[in-house]
Amino acid sequence: MYNVAILGASGYTGAELVRLIATHPQITITALSADRKAGQTMASVFPHLRHLDLPVLQKIEELDLSAVDLVFCALPHATSQAVISKLPRSVKVVDLSADFRLRDADEYVKWYGGSHEAPELQREAVYGLTEFYREEIRDARLVAGTGCNAATGQYALRPLIAAGVIDLDQIIIDLKTGVSGAGRSLKENLLHAELSEGSHAYAVGGTHRHLGEFDQEFSAIAGRPVQVQFTPHLLPANRGILATVYVQGDVGEIYDALSDAYEDEPFVHVLPEGEHPSTRHVRGSNFVHIGVVRDRIEGRAIVIAALDNLTKGSSGQALQNANLMLNIEETTGLMLAPVFP
Repeated sequence: MYNVAILGASGYTGAELVRLIATHPQITITALSADRKAGQTMASVFPHLRHLDLPVLQKIEELDLSAVDLVFCALPHATSQAVISKLPRSVKVVDLSADFRLRDADEYVKWYGGSHEAPELQREAVYGLTEFYREEIRDARLVAGTGCNAATGQYALRPLIAAGVIDLDQIIIDLKTGVSGAGRSLKENLLHAELSEGSHAYAVGGTHRHLGEFDQEFSAIAGRPVQVQFTPHLLPANRGILATVYVQGDVGEIYDALSDAYEDEPFVHVLPEGEHPSTRHVRGSNFVHIGVVRDRIEGRAIVIAALDNLTKGSSGQALQNANLMLNIEETTGLMLAPVFP
């Protein structure tokens, strides 16, 4: 058995980690932190977890981490770097924030607007897209979870860039995301009356922070700069991301590249050609569904990817990485079927 702590357990990703780990046969939660809700039980913060026997929420500085093997850090962006810097080097860390996703310190400043407080850890961190960094993650002390939007786009595009089957200068990502991706903090634009019965684009024109991850990862694969057009849209839904990606290339080669890349992956499923993924078919699971559709314009194709932003896009990905880091079978605790309807 391995002992883990979850820092920031009162947020959506923290609660999702608890839900997943509750049925894990080799991991026990021995410590939970929440700053503003310290002293409360998880049952009072998240009544859907009432049936679980969990530690009381504490402030981070009050936690006893002496017997902890791994820490999940589900803290807000720009908070994790200072906290993780103070953790014992003997403890493995999976960070769910954006603090360690970008390897270049200047890129971090560009996209997040402030200097990094732990540049040495930034250089050490392994990017946490499991299917593409599996061996590095096994040996890592610190893994940086991806952005949920960034993960969805990468599942659709990484194999195509690597195989050289699409035009790298003609990539458009049109992405729809559920509101839980914005976190649990109170925000006026996320109130029910402001959000429901409509949908809108945001971070239009290349300002979304996850573009930093696209630039970093796609350029590294291609061996030259790659910039995609990316527009996210907020949906009046709690969970799910659907990325519709427009590319130029032969649809048969595109389908074969994706099928070959994910043939042995337990969580990434390429649907039969012409079928369309839906967020409702991956809800609450660690699965990714990818579809390829022939466009009516010759030489163009549409690749559609769907995942649950809280599970495969964040907490499920974090647990998948933790399994590797602790030498546990990678799929353990993650083969839950999607919730439907």
